[in-house]
Amino acid sequence: MPRILVIEDEADIREVLDYNLRTAGYEVIAAERGRDGLSLVREQHPDLVLLDLMLPDVSGTEICRAIKDDPSTRTLPVVVLSARREEIDRVVGFELGADDYVTKPFSVRELLLRIRAVLRRSESRPSEANLVDFGSLRIDRDAHRAWVEGDEVELTALEFKLLVTLYDRRNRVQSRGSLLDHVWGMDTKISTRTVDAHVKRLREKMGAARDYIETVRGVGYRFAEIPTLGSC
Repeated sequence: MPRILVIEDEADIREVLDYNLRTAGYEVIAAERGRDGLSLVREQHPDLVLLDLMLPDVSGTEICRAIKDDPSTRTLPVVVLSARREEIDRVVGFELGADDYVTKPFSVRELLLRIRAVLRRSESRPSEANLVDFGSLRIDRDAHRAWVEGDEVELTALEFKLLVTLYDRRNRVQSRGSLLDHVWGMDTKISTRTVDAHVKRLREKMGAARDYIETVRGVGYRFAEIPTLGSC
């Protein structure tokens, strides 16, 4: 039975989530404050975290950052619950490594579908080697780190996820919509321009390995099947 940690300061929302998640077959643990929730992450080892951004002690963004920066919890799926509906707020959430972003007020049925989708993606992560060497690029999946020509590339959680997604599907064209679905989360309502902006920034950071990510005009992006000679 998957265990879900709810970090939410509004008692009525916690009660609604507790009832519906248990009815759907999940085990539920809950925290009203961010620091308490972070302690439960480390003590109870949940399978997924539902995280409110507006908490009384520590912001949800700080909690998400702490989870994703810790090697022992960075693969833990985090679904953000927030009243902030602007695209920039969603982008910030995904930049921090959130696996999905749900705005309040929310449909319980839709939220349950999103939780199932996130858990399914988490369970079906590729079983390829965690340490990847591809020409001048090296990726350490466990450490969430990447290097080009031996120099570490400072990537955000979302940029790392985008890089790994493209690499895992190398030589296959990925549409912007597909990348939004698999990197940002299902039905994010984020513009496809966001994909272009993040790919551009990722390429800039990758330096000599930038050409591994190819643009397929009018469709999307593709990671090279083999390293290009100029980038080896």
